[in-house]
Amino acid sequence: MARTLIHGAVIVTATEDAWIPEGYLIVEGNRIQEVGTGAYQGSQESFDRVIDAKGKLAMPGLINTHGHAAMTLLRGYADDLPLQTWLEERCWPVEDKMTADDIFWGTQLAILEMLKGGTTTFTDMYFEMDGVAQAAKDSGIRAVLSRGLIGFPPKGEASRAQAIEFNEKWHGAANNRITVTFGPHAPYTCPPDYLKTVVAVSEELNLPIQIHLSETAREVSECIEQHGMTPIKLMEELGVFSRPTLAAHCVHLTDEDIEILAKYDVRVAHNPDSNLKLGSGVAPVTKMLEKGVTVGLGTDGAASNNNLDMFEEMRMAAMLHKGVNQDAIAVNAFKALEMATTDGARALFLEESLGTLQAGALADLLLLDIDQPHFYPRHNMIAHLVYSAGSRDVTHVLIDGELVVEDRKVLTMDEQKIYAEIERVCARLFAE
Repeated sequence: MARTLIHGAVIVTATEDAWIPEGYLIVEGNRIQEVGTGAYQGSQESFDRVIDAKGKLAMPGLINTHGHAAMTLLRGYADDLPLQTWLEERCWPVEDKMTADDIFWGTQLAILEMLKGGTTTFTDMYFEMDGVAQAAKDSGIRAVLSRGLIGFPPKGEASRAQAIEFNEKWHGAANNRITVTFGPHAPYTCPPDYLKTVVAVSEELNLPIQIHLSETAREVSECIEQHGMTPIKLMEELGVFSRPTLAAHCVHLTDEDIEILAKYDVRVAHNPDSNLKLGSGVAPVTKMLEKGVTVGLGTDGAASNNNLDMFEEMRMAAMLHKGVNQDAIAVNAFKALEMATTDGARALFLEESLGTLQAGALADLLLLDIDQPHFYPRHNMIAHLVYSAGSRDVTHVLIDGELVVEDRKVLTMDEQKIYAEIERVCARLFAE
């Protein structure tokens, strides 16, 4: 197994609210073998790769718990619209024209952006998912993928069959970097009887579920009007929460909804930038955290954000809930970091050690250039990560022990070819 030494770095392990002023990491194969303090005293000759990280900070890779990668193709196309108008009148008509090739290249662009910004794991719910999985496999990123399910005829049965086939083909692929979940889009696109069949298949295949829930006030009011209960209560009644579930958004929740989420250990993907941009509102994150709900962070798609910058989501998560709650300690810097790393791994039902730098953990990590003005003085490096750092500070990324970004260059992707292909694809998709 290949061995890598990273030495001379400030290290944030994300296992505690503290940092190592100078330390080293030893990676063997796809796992961290050792995290040490001080200068590395041993011989460097036994390592296959040595990275001098003086002037850099090592931290766990960021984990994006909600998104639609190929929606990079819609970035800047449908801005400043309410969600239903944005979705039904602008996004869906273009998506109806997308081919598997379009989605492959849109996903390539998303992965390129995420890798350069320090995201080492992402989840995706979309269609034509073979191309998404192939892009993830080739690039070296870790991915939790769902074939998005719309439950209305004639697509409902076909999409469910495609999801089953996708699972058989890709779950555990690329040395287990790729895992699969079932992805019913939302209660308003998946009728109750259809959701019951999704639950049954999820149980049969032993797969988690991810679904959009309670994103807008309109969604909640229409659900109450049609079913006599909130989307969260409806999911409980239909047995969705009998399966491990990741619920995206959860903006408009009652106290009873939050109790239900906690009762069934439903994980939540909080998307602060997207929710603000679409005018959806602010999720009651502090109430969820108080009840023990696991909350990860997501960017959502680039059509509603408009970037895939997890540093921005960390900062927004910390700042937004302080302001909304008029409480300066509502979500502190370390909690925001946890939401972007360790809690993100839990939200995606991945290994508990993922999102940390500790012996035995999967070696997904990144280096930031901290020899810059916004990292001085060094009173609190965790605070600097959340309140000062940005995706452009990322210089190196390792995933599964493999170096995929070096000196800000993605080693596994052809950046210029991706840009050219995006121009080609969009010239057709958006032709008058």
